[in-house]
Amino acid sequence: MFNLKDEVVIITGGTGTIGKAFSRALLDAGAKVVLWSRGITVPINETVKELEKSAKTENSIFGYSVDVSDKNSVKKGLSAVIKDIGIPTVLINGAGGNKGKSSFIDADMKVFEEVLKMNLLGGLMIPTQILASYWIDNNLQGSVINVASAASYIPLSGVWAYDAAKSAVLNLTMGAAKEFAPYGIRVNGIAPGFFIGHQNRDLLYTDFEKKELSPRGQSIIDHTPYRRFGRTEDLKGTIVFLASQKASGFITGVTIPVDGGYLVDNI
Repeated sequence: MFNLKDEVVIITGGTGTIGKAFSRALLDAGAKVVLWSRGITVPINETVKELEKSAKTENSIFGYSVDVSDKNSVKKGLSAVIKDIGIPTVLINGAGGNKGKSSFIDADMKVFEEVLKMNLLGGLMIPTQILASYWIDNNLQGSVINVASAASYIPLSGVWAYDAAKSAVLNLTMGAAKEFAPYGIRVNGIAPGFFIGHQNRDLLYTDFEKKELSPRGQSIIDHTPYRRFGRTEDLKGTIVFLASQKASGFITGVTIPVDGGYLVDNI
């Protein structure tokens, strides 16, 4: 049920902590994994080499320089993948992120727009349009997995554009699922809670090496029933489940939180 040996999976923004966790899980399940990234923060070749060491099979992890905010770049990337590897069957929209933190009144509109574009245009709309169009034109089934967030449900203070974008990811996942269902294309989401990566480490710790939490980090732990941040292995089962047609073939339009209970915390 969870054997993905016939699947070719594209992961956008795959060089980050969560993207690499997805890659390792899918590789372990037998899939061929293709990373699309501009390689600005981490060179894509470095990530491919890192993942090759843990892959159980050879020639199963690949990297392409693709700007997912540009339709022509995505179309060229898709053509290259089809030619070099095979037809992609799963798209994981993992590109996105945040820039800065401020009060609502002081939010910079230029940065706000950049974050929206990063998470919604490149992070969801454009890759999904291109892949879904290809699947529909060729009468193929496919699966889209969008990366939402705890902020999709409950806004986080100070990151207004990220809040808006991630709540939209949840909404668009449901809308696209209905539109593509007649074509056999599933659209689901995964909403990681708080996992430590290069983007948020300094926000959550005052001293990462000593594991000294910042006030924000402590507040998150206090509101997480599991009383810890997520570990990358916590994401593996859910991403493989959603990627597997045999396991989740009749599931579409849902977003699964993987958050240690953050969203159900109460008093």
